[in-house]
Amino acid sequence: MDNRSAADPGSLERSLELARLLASHGARGAGLTELSRATGLPHPTVHRLLQRLVDQRLARQLASTRRYALGPLAFELGLAAAQQFDVRAACRPALERLAHELGDTAYLVMRSGLEAVCVDRQEGPSPIRVFTLEVGSRRPLGLGAAGLAILAALPQEERVEVLSLVRAKVLEIGKLPPAEFAASIERCRKKGHSFIRNRVTLGVSAVGVAIHNALGAPVGAISVAAVDSRLTAARVTALALVLHREAREIERVLKDGGGFYYD
Repeated sequence: MDNRSAADPGSLERSLELARLLASHGARGAGLTELSRATGLPHPTVHRLLQRLVDQRLARQLASTRRYALGPLAFELGLAAAQQFDVRAACRPALERLAHELGDTAYLVMRSGLEAVCVDRQEGPSPIRVFTLEVGSRRPLGLGAAGLAILAALPQEERVEVLSLVRAKVLEIGKLPPAEFAASIERCRKKGHSFIRNRVTLGVSAVGVAIHNALGAPVGAISVAAVDSRLTAARVTALALVLHREAREIERVLKDGGGFYYD
């Protein structure tokens, strides 16, 4: 820490707050006025703190827009931290509870750019088991129940951008009319959970709920898939409540770091 930081109590906390805000704005970045309004700090203070972040490579100013975004050091730190993360271990108890309580196959899916990647799967005791996803398999956001939940939870501006890039592929693979795809996103946004029937696999339905990180950004989802006959309207509502409960528990565990790091 330099002398300026030492002479400015609370500057670390304010700098970290700015870094968190930059992370939540993604590649588009955030403007000085926007950051000032979000933090309640005057423009000169925000500008000074941003310059310190830029000096340390934790932030960068985009030449085309003059907005600020996370810098390369944030990426490098993320790579180092990723060696300690065990997302599956942290989420496994919730996934096992889902499979046991609901009886059907439960999935943990994480966002990877424009795709949803299955990172874990737990089988339920139902005699009719459905395996619509293999661990490691990828789908465009919006196709499966988990990917649809993630897509619908994105901020509007980012959602519109992602949709422009994945819509054609989702419509082609899912054989969906554009209006039906758009309606499924809006239903998910209003109800807080996704529901698909016969979209990916004939005779299979699925329900999904998004998982958010500490910044409020959707980073993944949990879902349950079953044969159509098992997912009546009443059961979909009941499943959604259980999924929400476990999604909130996963968010709490990930935020606290419990079971999230290797020793």
